[in-house]
Amino acid sequence: MNKNFDYIAFDADDTLWENELYYRQFEDYLCELLKNSMPAESVSARLFENEMKNMPIYGYGLKSVMLSMIETASQIAGRQESLSLAGKIIERGQAIMNQNIALLSGVKNVLDSLKNRYRLVLATKGDLLDQSNKIERSGLKDYFFHIEIMNEKDEQNYRLLLSKLNCSPDRFIMIGNSLKSDIIPVLKIGGFAAHIPHEYMWQHEVTDEKIASDRFIKLNALTDIAVLLQ
Repeated sequence: MNKNFDYIAFDADDTLWENELYYRQFEDYLCELLKNSMPAESVSARLFENEMKNMPIYGYGLKSVMLSMIETASQIAGRQESLSLAGKIIERGQAIMNQNIALLSGVKNVLDSLKNRYRLVLATKGDLLDQSNKIERSGLKDYFFHIEIMNEKDEQNYRLLLSKLNCSPDRFIMIGNSLKSDIIPVLKIGGFAAHIPHEYMWQHEVTDEKIASDRFIKLNALTDIAVLLQ
């Protein structure tokens, strides 16, 4: 593997810290609130349908999920009962927004081992305020030479990131848990990408696209990247 990178970029959610786990728990909470009106599987399907419909308007992030949950509750339970449910959804969502950030295993050790040899980048997507707050609460902000919060992780935005960094694609590697967002777009613009699977994956991030590239690296854990770059 090429080790002559100028920049090493990390995804944030479910690469550096837990995220999807809390969304799953939040969805389970919604299903519990609506259990007398609809089976959990059907509630989840309706929620996902609303999330996809609303994404062009609300974008990504917890606030977007909360709005889609309130809409789902209104559709399933009726307008009068949904007023009470909306309050509960907002309360639970705000609690998630303010909870401590749970770093994944080995994160600080990996960043410590790389920070003096490479310029580190945090490349994430989602709601600007929500992601900025998570970065602050994570305690990791000072590790990064540059932080980029995108509304979408696609080829255009990765090219824009590389332009800001004045970095050629072959001197850049992206590390993340999502093949769709962290890996495939970077490979398509000529960069390197290392995939670290996470136990939980949002349905929207799942892809069947096949990857055939000598710039694609499969890892079992984040700590593997430090070993590869020794």
